[in-house]
Amino acid sequence: MHIQVKFFASLREKLGVSQMSLDLPQEVKTIGDLRLELAKHSPGWDEIFAPQQNMRAAQHQVMVESTTLLEDNAEIAFFPPVTGG
Repeated sequence: MHIQVKFFASLREKLGVSQMSLDLPQEVKTIGDLRLELAKHSPGWDEIFAPQQNMRAAQHQVMVESTTLLEDNAEIAFFPPVTGG
């Protein structure tokens, strides 16, 4: 499965990237699984994407839960719990 991931606000600042394309292993099926996969990406990402860290996610610009199934070629966005604008 291939997805595009975007990071917003303080997440983008902490991670040092605004977006990335990923080819996911078969076992990554949900938003929660994706967070665990992202936690392995780079040093420090494990703390940012730890399950106890509060963050919001959207798939195709619709807010979703951690149990939401990922869609192939999806655009996934992660946000801190409160984002101003």
